[in-house]
Amino acid sequence: MTEPRLKTEVWVQSQVRLCDINFMPIAIRRRGDPDAGAVLLRLFRDRDRSLLLKRATELPGWMVVAGRTVVDGESAEAYIAREISRDRDLWVVEIEDPKGRYEPDGPIQS
Repeated sequence: MTEPRLKTEVWVQSQVRLCDINFMPIAIRRRGDPDAGAVLLRLFRDRDRSLLLKRATELPGWMVVAGRTVVDGESAEAYIAREISRDRDLWVVEIEDPKGRYEPDGPIQS
């Protein structure tokens, strides 16, 4: 028997609310499947550097993708474009997080 899962759209909405409460700009760049779409998070560290995270499918939690901990804007855009071409159900969520406060599935650090 599989464990019940929170619908992706509900999870994304909760992150929008969490960021709003903590005055962190967030944008849903691409909407995917509302029930079970994968989510790619782009955390902007500064104007041209981002951390890309995707939920791990084998293990609980999130994994850093795109090869490094922080990538430049061009590399981030190329990775996002590749992922969208592979997965039409993908959600892309962008958060301005220069202080590294955002934590997926956790409270915002003060």
